[in-house]
Amino acid sequence: MEARPLFPIPYVLHPAHLAVDDAVSFCVAVLVAVLVNAEGQAFAATLLGDKRPGAKDRLHFNAFLHLDVLGTLSFLATGMGWSKRIGVDTTKFKYPDLYLVLTRAAGPFANFLMANIFGSLAWLLRSLSLDPRVFLMVVAVNLTVAVYHLVPILPMATGTLVSVMLIPKGSRLEQSYHQLGPYLLLAVLLLDRLSEGEIVGRFLAPFVRDLFTLLTT
Repeated sequence: MEARPLFPIPYVLHPAHLAVDDAVSFCVAVLVAVLVNAEGQAFAATLLGDKRPGAKDRLHFNAFLHLDVLGTLSFLATGMGWSKRIGVDTTKFKYPDLYLVLTRAAGPFANFLMANIFGSLAWLLRSLSLDPRVFLMVVAVNLTVAVYHLVPILPMATGTLVSVMLIPKGSRLEQSYHQLGPYLLLAVLLLDRLSEGEIVGRFLAPFVRDLFTLLTT
């Protein structure tokens, strides 16, 4: 049976006609997505050589400590956001550029894995005639985060790839790109929402919806 939730995918909060149960489910899903994305990066960085015993920004599994101010505002305003950036010391990597890209890509990959897990749980609840709304929202939000990491702007994973491949290291351009990237991304996502998905959503939202149907059927 095809999953047909009562909320749009990707999900966006609409204050004018806000459903409390959807809003609460969305907030829970955001916390899960932020936690999984950040801890996925932390685990990958540690696995690839950047070991930091006792590091306070890694592997504590506290979603609230991974919330980024702009990223959280973006979630609330556009339905898509990001976690606080995990610090990485590339000098500890055998292949700095490659391992940095892999570390950042581990975040959306972890979101995709979490969507798979909650998709299976949602299917199980449906088979038991129970309401899987929260689980379906976790699937939708994690898939949104995973797919939208294809946007080539920092702090998205593809933005890291662009930085590594196209921008000279140590240059002012690199510094500006890292500082302004989150603001630029927020602006793009806001414009996308105001244009009803004509900038980014027209390309990425169909992938989110198709994956959602695949994982929850």
